[in-house]
Amino acid sequence: MIPSAIQSYLRRHRVPFERYAHVRAVTAMELVDALNVPAWRVAKSVIVLADRQPWIVVVPAMATVDLRQVRHTLGVRTARLAAESEFTDHFPDCETGAEPPFGELYGLPVAMDESLSVNERLLFRAGSHKEALEMRFQDFARLEWPLVASFIQPLSREEEEKAPSYGASSEDSGASA
Repeated sequence: MIPSAIQSYLRRHRVPFERYAHVRAVTAMELVDALNVPAWRVAKSVIVLADRQPWIVVVPAMATVDLRQVRHTLGVRTARLAAESEFTDHFPDCETGAEPPFGELYGLPVAMDESLSVNERLLFRAGSHKEALEMRFQDFARLEWPLVASFIQPLSREEEEKAPSYGASSEDSGASA
């Protein structure tokens, strides 16, 4: 179940959202399968330590965070994936591995891969392995003001064929809901 703090946060900021119950899904790609949606619609939160400061880096479900890009874009010396023990205290009401991208609520800065900005709507975890949340990209951007840049490793040829063109304009992506 989505924690009440997340629901209250969204309602307080008048952000419309939809909830989707699903079978237990631990990984982002399991969530894709559980909801039967294209992988590019699901955004996952990856917790990165950049010069020991935790960041929520939001990337497409099928993507891998490029830590060199994180270092370069954030202007830090070191960047690495955080161990669960290093960030669970930031998300006390969430299941481990189901961290939401709401940095304002949990006191962490948020960075988002630019490829997600072509989506009209985003699906992501919101503290639960059995329920997902969907909202408009514009509402998320207005709520969190994430740093938007390139944060993912280039997709393999096979992944590229499965994914939409990330170079598409936002007008082209509106019909993908």
